Amino acid sequence: MPGRSVTSAEDKGEAIDRWLKETVRMPDKLLARLRREEGIQWRGDRLRLALFPPREPGIEPVWQELEVLHEDDFCLVVHKPAGMAVHPDGSGSGVTLDHAVAAYYAASGENCAVRHIHRLDKDTTGPVLYAKNEFAQAVLDEAMREKTISRRYAAIVRGEVPKSLTVIDQPIGRDRHHAGRRRVSPGGQPAVTRIVGREVWQGASLLHIELETGRTHQIRVHLSHIGHPLYGDELYGGPKAPEVEGARPLLRQALHGEALRFAHPWTGEELDIADPWPDDMLGLRHVLGGSSS
Repeated sequence: MPGRSVTSAEDKGEAIDRWLKETVRMPDKLLARLRREEGIQWRGDRLRLALFPPREPGIEPVWQELEVLHEDDFCLVVHKPAGMAVHPDGSGSGVTLDHAVAAYYAASGENCAVRHIHRLDKDTTGPVLYAKNEFAQAVLDEAMREKTISRRYAAIVRGEVPKSLTVIDQPIGRDRHHAGRRRVSPGGQPAVTRIVGREVWQGASLLHIELETGRTHQIRVHLSHIGHPLYGDELYGGPKAPEVEGARPLLRQALHGEALRFAHPWTGEELDIADPWPDDMLGLRHVLGGSSS
């Protein structure tokens, strides 16, 4: 209900468009489509918007147990386990998070396209944000471009990282000697990693990290470059994780997305979604830092 900004206007169509652009932050492209498809209707003092038209998922639903961290009409945040890619890589093998989300939508009776807003490396755990309609996708994609979606990671690395190190600002490019690896390169893309918290142990450190950019393997490359590679990260020279009696062994890089913070695309409410540490990271923390929580 936009109120007097529309009810008192002489040209209600123009007033509705202005309200949608200024108050709702409706993208021009979506507004044009809604107008074209008669998806905007004014009834009495109420504005009706066709923001939830049925859509095909765009990917085959494949059932996989899914841990939902947050869900509403516009957004879905799910935990991505280790060993699962966010989306297909073209090889045609393996169930991805997108497949599992498509199956979750189908089981919930929702006709939504699968739209992930960001990605995580295959062996990095943490929350992944999905938009459940075109409006949410447009707003959240813009928030990613404006860097207002905050992703905080927990990383367990070799060596004692000094307190003076708070920012790693080094460009990242492809490694011409290894197709699957990246490296710090003067000709690469700008990349900024911020260390926002830490625990320094004997011979190892726990870092809490936020990204200003989202380059492929950014955290792994930056930490390896400064001489503090992630435990379990063989690709970037990380040490093998010690085994923990009674705990799941860490067979991947010790990197977990522990929190995701963003403004809700419709209400603007600040959402802070936590993702508890997986068992393999907790076990490694216990053996290296003497803490289980």
